[in-house]
Amino acid sequence: MAPSPGLSVQIVTPEGVALSSSVDELTAPGADGDFGVLPGHRPLMAALRSGIVAYRQGRESVRVAVGPGYAEVADDRVVILTDRFSTKDAIDPAQARHDLLQADEALASADLVLGSPEHGDWIRRERWAAVRLELCGDPPPATMHTVYEFQTYAHADYSSETDPESKSGSADSK
Repeated sequence: MAPSPGLSVQIVTPEGVALSSSVDELTAPGADGDFGVLPGHRPLMAALRSGIVAYRQGRESVRVAVGPGYAEVADDRVVILTDRFSTKDAIDPAQARHDLLQADEALASADLVLGSPEHGDWIRRERWAAVRLELCGDPPPATMHTVYEFQTYAHADYSSETDPESKSGSADSK
């Protein structure tokens, strides 16, 4: 059996190409859950949340942090467009902890209007700090957010009652 040709991967930020590599497999943080890509994958467009992109080259596994964005998969090529990118070596864990604390304090502030653009900005800052800490092997505890924070995701607002089960009149939906 002939070896697989692999996947061509590019991660692009506003500053330019942050990563360009040939890999055997890749996992990315989709807005609705992580997804994997192998050579021969069907074409796909996906929204991404801040998270860890993991890929394998031979026996070596590599993990990098990305901010929210989009991924396109086609013809054994993966292009990730994101506003943020970091390798583990580029992260200062003390700074990431400071950024997380600052975001948590801002989100707890009574002056912050839930659902406002400023509120969404602090949520994105909090998530980016948490992802950097996760990449360093020191993930923070899970954070619970309000229903308004779902509106800051890159996809539909899950707080609306468009789910057919929520209109069924069951005791759970009341």
